[in-house]
Amino acid sequence: MTEGVGGKTAAEALSTLSDMTAGVSPIAPAEYQARLDKAQTLMAAQNMDALYLHAGTSLYYFTGTRWHGSERMVGALVLREGPPVYIAPAFEKGTLEQFMTVAGEVATWEEHESPYGLIAAHLADVGITSGQIGIDEATPFFVSNGIAKASPGFTLTNGASITATCRMIKSDSEIKLMTRAKEMTLAVHKATASMLHAGITTTEVGEFLDAAHRKVGAPKGSYFKIVLFGPDSSFPHGVREPKALEEGDMVLIDTGCQLHDYISDITRSYVFGEPTEKQREVWNAEKAAQAKAFDAAQIGTRCGDVDLAARAELEKRGFGPGYATPGLPHRTGHGIGLDIHEWPYLNWGDDTILQPGMCFSNEPMICLYGEFGVRLEDHFYMTANGPKWFTQPSKGVDAPFG
Repeated sequence: MTEGVGGKTAAEALSTLSDMTAGVSPIAPAEYQARLDKAQTLMAAQNMDALYLHAGTSLYYFTGTRWHGSERMVGALVLREGPPVYIAPAFEKGTLEQFMTVAGEVATWEEHESPYGLIAAHLADVGITSGQIGIDEATPFFVSNGIAKASPGFTLTNGASITATCRMIKSDSEIKLMTRAKEMTLAVHKATASMLHAGITTTEVGEFLDAAHRKVGAPKGSYFKIVLFGPDSSFPHGVREPKALEEGDMVLIDTGCQLHDYISDITRSYVFGEPTEKQREVWNAEKAAQAKAFDAAQIGTRCGDVDLAARAELEKRGFGPGYATPGLPHRTGHGIGLDIHEWPYLNWGDDTILQPGMCFSNEPMICLYGEFGVRLEDHFYMTANGPKWFTQPSKGVDAPFG
């Protein structure tokens, strides 16, 4: 049996875990204000008169205001100077004010009114009747379209030139939160591997992942979970009817949690039983490709070249080429932070240059459709001296957790 896999009951595995959140703090109010200051500096440099942030992670990133999007427009308008102006239904004003970290005026609308003209009206009040309004790229079309129709004197542009530019460079505080979140998830992975047994279902494993994440200090449990056995593991994001675990199956578990809103995302692949030569060969190729991607991730390097380095290693070992399978059918990695997938991306078409503070998954999965797949996913962040792992990668196919 692969070392660290099986041998414990779920209760025994859960008992090995404890709260891991001591010593970590949420983002301080001063950091939200600093983020707004940076956004306003970029807006002036780009000749952008206003930036609309829709309910969601960008609104939270810049203002510390947690609010989930719905069919009602809720967001904030940022000008080149001064506090944000929040937009919300009148009946939500009192609630919204309770969630604010960065204070600001709240412009409200009643249920029978259209909220979209509030932006142009506010800009007119401060003497701005034309120019550019950046729109948070995650804004739903019905909101951006409504703003456009109600603001004919303005040109709407993609706000990612501000939001992504700011959010892709993580602060020390953000990196500390993500480091701990990933350490929590890695501990959950180890415990989960130890309680596997023949016949266990993916539902049962998912329930354990939730309980384990709560045990280590994630109150919402698993942010997501993908559990796949045997041939199912060859499909990166799962199958409609997942099978139960059998001896000799490749196990693929991809999961994560949230810690003060920052996300972990780690995948482990290993064999339940003794690896075959083919499983061993593919697992080793995956580990080599992951290592090549990490080594290629240097300051000043193009994101796309990290993806190409992983693919070159796989092609040398007989996989691919390109997206062809058996091989790697998707990008090598993605940014991560408040969203599980953020800018920039490790795909060969991304020309973004690596800078300190950028954070990425490294997961050049090998898929042998209908047979098995191997994904080793760990994350790294860029320092001035190059990449640094958040958590250490798997050690080997026979002892994936060391």
